[in-house]
Amino acid sequence: MVKTLRFADQEVPVPGFGAMGISFAFGTNLSYDEAEPILLKALEMGCTFWDTAASTEVGRFASKCGVAVFEDGAVTNSAKHIKTYMDGTIERLGFTPDLYYLHRIDPDTPLEESIPALESLRKEGKTKYIGLSECSAKTLRKANSIARIHAVQAEYSPFETLHESDGLVDTARELDITFVAYGPLGHGWLVDHFPYETPESFADDDYRRTIPKFQGENFYANKRISEGFKKIAKRKNCTMAQAALAWVAAQGMIALPGTTRPDRLEENWSSRDIELTDEDLKEMRTLVETLRPQGNRYSEEAAKAIGN
Repeated sequence: MVKTLRFADQEVPVPGFGAMGISFAFGTNLSYDEAEPILLKALEMGCTFWDTAASTEVGRFASKCGVAVFEDGAVTNSAKHIKTYMDGTIERLGFTPDLYYLHRIDPDTPLEESIPALESLRKEGKTKYIGLSECSAKTLRKANSIARIHAVQAEYSPFETLHESDGLVDTARELDITFVAYGPLGHGWLVDHFPYETPESFADDDYRRTIPKFQGENFYANKRISEGFKKIAKRKNCTMAQAALAWVAAQGMIALPGTTRPDRLEENWSSRDIELTDEDLKEMRTLVETLRPQGNRYSEEAAKAIGN
């Protein structure tokens, strides 16, 4: 079982908590009064590696810049944007974030401008660590040559292992950069009671309506595929979500499951008590290699900001 993982110069409890779904993306936006009990419950349990972003509106506490969400929504990595958004983050939070990422990479702004701007925030004491999100392996390597990059965040789950084949996982390991996995439950596929029966079941403002993997025939194919992961969960007498999170942790990655329900929060946190044997990991890897999802991770437009 994996209860902590190394991040930079410290050990952090895993899994962490991804805050996006609280107020953005999944059609279940919570008010402050509705969200507060969930966050307090996370703290009570010891779940303190939280991830937010300016674009999600909302301990080791991470936030992000790189998307002009209060202006035109464009990806931008200018030094001015980075400084302005950090100041706004501090004002909204009331404290400085421990980890600050570029949410997306702007191909029109050279890394020679954006990375020193991030590093200057660290030197000024406005953050302790800096990172990149959904970048390419090449960008990660170059950025790390300009300033020490402490984390790279990207989608990763038993249902989506793209970054094992595009070099990002290997590069992070080579450079000793912590890999932080968002979407570790496949954006919902890897839970025991996925409540959606058709692509039309999602709320109008649920961003999965725009993701090819959740639309058309891909939806039904992936729904069948995801059922295959129940095999290992049944054998371990745990939920599918717990097995998935334990597997991500076994890869040495900090998972960021999100939820708007206290019971699901406790379920996810209990994944740290699941012991996966070598046999379990081998079986899980076979499932991962066999049960490949259908459809792209992002819409054609959103994909333009991915992997730069």
